[in-house]
Amino acid sequence: MTPTLPVFSIERHRLVTDGQGVTTLVGAYGCPLQCRYCINPHAWAPSTLDKCVRLTPEQLYDKVKIDNLYFLATGGGVTFGGGESLLHAPFIAAFRQVCGPGWHLAVETSLHVPCRNLEQVLDVVDEFIVDIKDMDGAVYESYTGQPQAPLEENLRRLAASVPSERVQIRIPRIPSYNTEEHIQASLDNLKRLGFTRLEVFNYIRRKI
Repeated sequence: MTPTLPVFSIERHRLVTDGQGVTTLVGAYGCPLQCRYCINPHAWAPSTLDKCVRLTPEQLYDKVKIDNLYFLATGGGVTFGGGESLLHAPFIAAFRQVCGPGWHLAVETSLHVPCRNLEQVLDVVDEFIVDIKDMDGAVYESYTGQPQAPLEENLRRLAASVPSERVQIRIPRIPSYNTEEHIQASLDNLKRLGFTRLEVFNYIRRKI
């Protein structure tokens, strides 16, 4: 059966903000986390699903191929975000078969998915952009509402499977949840795993 992707947005001409070169960001519905300061809460809101357009890999390719020359000239391509992009690993693998090897494919992910999902895309995704939340289990569970174990397992699998330059890990300062000590501990743990592209950034407090 051909996989389909529930798409709530397609944003063209994003320059080095979601991967390299000129990028089209595809927003896919669904996320196992419900983070307090989520910038895309509509990505997991039940009301959004009814508004999504379900696309096959071929249909998505037809929508984004208009920027093929930009992709090839800048080393860019398509980034799958959300929501949690790796919930749709079979679709991403199938899309690579359709678009071919010339486009840079990236995923924005929390890695909070079954390990088999990650394994399906290890050989087809060029760049993994990972928002880890925090490496402290108590902080992680308090903020996301989910246990940290899938993240830890998938970080180890990723470190063992792809070169470190293909992985960008983002460590957020989360107001009222983690401290500078938590962040430094996360950085130290990630370095021990072999990751080198590490970025600390600030979450914006969202009123709820």
